[in-house]
Amino acid sequence: MPRVTSTDRRISSQSPPSVTAAPPASVTRRLAFVDRLLPVWILVAMGIGIGLGRWIPGLNRHLDAVEVTQGTSLPIFVGLLVMMYPVLAKVRYGRLTSVTRDRRMLVSSLVLNWVVGPAVMFTLAWLLLPDLPAYRTGLIIVGLARCIAMVLIWNDLSCGDREAAAVLVALNSLFQIVAFALLGYFYLQVLPGWLGLSTVGLHLSVGTIAETVAIFLGVPLVAGFLTRTVGERTKGRSWYEEKLLPRLGPFALYGLLYTIVILFALQGHTITARPGDVARIALPLLCYFAVMWFGSFALGRALGLPYERTATLAFTAAGNNFELAIAVCIGVFGVTSGEALAGVVGPLIEVPVLVSLVYVALWARGRYPTRRAGGGAGTSGADGTA
Repeated sequence: MPRVTSTDRRISSQSPPSVTAAPPASVTRRLAFVDRLLPVWILVAMGIGIGLGRWIPGLNRHLDAVEVTQGTSLPIFVGLLVMMYPVLAKVRYGRLTSVTRDRRMLVSSLVLNWVVGPAVMFTLAWLLLPDLPAYRTGLIIVGLARCIAMVLIWNDLSCGDREAAAVLVALNSLFQIVAFALLGYFYLQVLPGWLGLSTVGLHLSVGTIAETVAIFLGVPLVAGFLTRTVGERTKGRSWYEEKLLPRLGPFALYGLLYTIVILFALQGHTITARPGDVARIALPLLCYFAVMWFGSFALGRALGLPYERTATLAFTAAGNNFELAIAVCIGVFGVTSGEALAGVVGPLIEVPVLVSLVYVALWARGRYPTRRAGGGAGTSGADGTA
């Protein structure tokens, strides 16, 4: 029997698992039952909301009886916070250095998320919705809200790098607090002016956007950070991730569905009267997901990133934080605005599209070059090195 050296064992321990793609049917089986039927639940929530809007006269007046922030009533405020908190409680904030040492991935992700993504959505919104300024503005805001939620699910299903995804989610959360308001002002006011595009009727306050982001992202971010810190110190990481997080996780979906019911109760008349508008909102979103995912995947491949991190790069670049986008649209423009409707249509389109892209990623995984003992493409360690 050949002698197994320590070098052989080290190489073996770093070798990637078989690159045979998981059967397509396994993707939906690996989703929790509630997540598996998410598009169905969203459609049901939309239907319930439209029904409530028709059956309860003066619903808007009742919901606005107590306002937490300008344009945001207490019921909406509660729903938005419930959406955000469980997602941010999942982030491993202590693992920032595990990915920051992989400069190729870190720089690529930041550029894709904060330079390319907003620019692509801005371009698509103006090209495809030149005559619908409210929906166009809503989609531009969606493009500024980088993904911090469902990307963890898509990343796991595609066998991406779980730690890298968690760190990029944490970085996106921090960047959004700092940069969202300034980028919103740039893409909604400054850049259109430079390009000679009309922004008539758009009254935007950087302060209002910053306040909304601080409340709807800052509060759950701090709560999520404190929950993980205190939970791990008192009960340990195993208890926190195996016991507490499974109990908190479903509330993000409950908050999303609850918010959609409220929004569609207020938007029902507009939706039923103009279904073509919903289709027009969906078109730029479909184009956006395709451009960002395939472009990011190709970039990761060109940079020589292993499959796991290439998939993570693609999904974190293509996904969007619709929870935050909805919160900003409601806080700045009002719950019955066209901007809010554009945000609500987002998750209805994102879920089936990104589930489809999981299948594409798994197909590509089986054709991805693997690492040889002497180097080359393949799986990397937690710090981005072999």
